[in-house]
Amino acid sequence: MKTFVSPTQRPDTETVVAIGSFDGVHLGHQALIAQLRARARRHRVPSVVYTFDPPTRVLTQGVEFLSTLPEKLDLLDRYGVDETVAVPFTAEFASRPKEAFLDDLRLLRPRTIVVGEDFHFGRGRAGTAEDLRLVTPEVLVVPIHGLSGEDIKSTRVRAYLRTGDVSGARRLLGRRYEAQGVVVQGDQLGRTLGWPTANIQVPDGKALPLGVFAVTVCGEDLDGHPGMANVGFRPTVDGRARRFEVHLFDYQGDLYGQELQVKFYSHLRGEQKFSGLEALKAQLHEDARAARAALSEGV
Repeated sequence: MKTFVSPTQRPDTETVVAIGSFDGVHLGHQALIAQLRARARRHRVPSVVYTFDPPTRVLTQGVEFLSTLPEKLDLLDRYGVDETVAVPFTAEFASRPKEAFLDDLRLLRPRTIVVGEDFHFGRGRAGTAEDLRLVTPEVLVVPIHGLSGEDIKSTRVRAYLRTGDVSGARRLLGRRYEAQGVVVQGDQLGRTLGWPTANIQVPDGKALPLGVFAVTVCGEDLDGHPGMANVGFRPTVDGRARRFEVHLFDYQGDLYGQELQVKFYSHLRGEQKFSGLEALKAQLHEDARAARAALSEGV
């Protein structure tokens, strides 16, 4: 998939364009991408996603994001998009009048524009789907998708993650929630307890579920390796900052500096404060048994 940061960078050819933040690339986004690809095939032109980095609500409302830009680009590629224009979404960009955004779209020469029904653009969210018809007469507005009576939105996915409900998030994403980050030096407390962990540093603002989870890990020499993860503040040792730590079952090796991708399978328990390190060690044995069972069942 080709990626640009401005419409001025791509070749001067016709396209079909879908516009949106695509945060998490959930089932609703995937339905919109399916419409994008179908129209692109009909017109025999490239399918292009015009998106924003960071997602608009990260800047305007301070919410956490579900996917970093590399994660989002990987997902868009996975779902068959030909090209992505990922523009930096800054306060200056957000304050532009809707006419400036329409001028950007004209550079992409869209035969069709595809958007969700709640799409707005420009300063004060003044622009609507009707305004897009000033660029091309063929504007396809895709209704918000639902699942079992629940609207599929990034806000709902974030709500599930806040409670540690990775199964709920999975239903709306159509896949397991993932987080990527680099293994950095920790305080090695897990090693002294007999449960060494990889301390994973994710970008600030990345949404993570709190608690203990069954996970699988991919990396340079890992392909779905089973393990368990703890995301939280480690109250037993009076932790202050949020940590994301993963113990890989039956693994011997040095992971420092590696980028790992963690997939969350199931929520085992919430974060707890134990009476001491021995009580914590006993619970880790129970967590490991529960995680292995959940992974063996594919939960």
